[in-house]
Amino acid sequence: MVSVATHGVPAGLRWKPRMGTMYAQSAGEHAGLSRKPAPWRRSASFRAGSRQRDSFRTQLRLGRRGLAIGIDIGGTKVAAGVVDAEGRILSEARRSTPGTDPRAVERVIVELVEELGRAHRIRSVGIGAAGWMDLDGGTVLFSPHLAWRNEPLRASLQQLLRRPVLLANDADAAAWAEWRFGAGQGEDRLVCITLGTGIGGAMVMDGRVERGRFGVAGEFGHQVIMPGGHRCECGNRGCWEQYASGNALGREARILARSNSPMAQDLLAAVDGRAETITGAVVTDLALAGDTASRELIEEVGEWLGLGLANLAAALDPGLFVIGGGLCSAGDLLVEPARKAFARNLTGRGFRPAAEIELAALGPNAGLIGAADLSRVAGRSRA
Repeated sequence: MVSVATHGVPAGLRWKPRMGTMYAQSAGEHAGLSRKPAPWRRSASFRAGSRQRDSFRTQLRLGRRGLAIGIDIGGTKVAAGVVDAEGRILSEARRSTPGTDPRAVERVIVELVEELGRAHRIRSVGIGAAGWMDLDGGTVLFSPHLAWRNEPLRASLQQLLRRPVLLANDADAAAWAEWRFGAGQGEDRLVCITLGTGIGGAMVMDGRVERGRFGVAGEFGHQVIMPGGHRCECGNRGCWEQYASGNALGREARILARSNSPMAQDLLAAVDGRAETITGAVVTDLALAGDTASRELIEEVGEWLGLGLANLAAALDPGLFVIGGGLCSAGDLLVEPARKAFARNLTGRGFRPAAEIELAALGPNAGLIGAADLSRVAGRSRA
């Protein structure tokens, strides 16, 4: 039995195990029931213009005092931090991901919350992880890193932690953080793209994370952009992430190195001639140091990125794309080719406004910050 400290919470304090979320609900959910709208969504005119958006943000900020813990569960590590209402991380802790056993992961989460809670009074806990969560933020439907399949994780953790808990997809959490505190501030139609081993995505529309009818929206990396192209881990061929991700960059660099091209001399020298060890991170570092071949490889990835963004703009019409993830350490070497390709391929170019493309501002802590903040907002929405 795991013993969990209450960290100064009064014994008589009551909290509701079932929480609301800042996720947009589908039109078909709870059909026939009337729902009282949140005060910041009273009318369309309220959402129009920067003054109204600032008012919405002010209501969020003033309505949520106290601290929350955000936890970001990755394939190799579990990172946690205490986050205040302004998105600042006050303290951090981390552990190695303990394999794929759900109970072992739960124990690590409890350890982290207990450790961080010794010095802070924590109101809620938000957990971000790769995979699909139900629309209520209580059940992990599927996670690629862990053996979670229809796992009622929130109910289990709330019994252990005696605090409100919210589950969120890690890309959703990162997008929320960028909208609230980072590069997406002031934009009410935001699409966030995360470039890592693959491509993750999320949308924040009119102050809510938009997850689609079944809660699995944002799988932008699996739009087929080259029919019959490279095989993807999802089973399809030609997915966008096979051309515009860190894995894609590493693959193309390895192909170049194995061709014995004189352009690949610096690439091979960086890995002592072992072409199979070239990764996207190696290419990025060389590109930033001025290597011509590496810069050309990143430019190609940037062009594929821009093409995919143009497709998304045709479907979603956002005001801003925020690009995050490890590959973004390439900076303008990646983003400038993406902007040019986006402008060339945008439907109706020259006759329509176009979304801006910016780099994310919060770095690798975005998921942690967003998960914490979402848990705080969710707690308020049912208060």
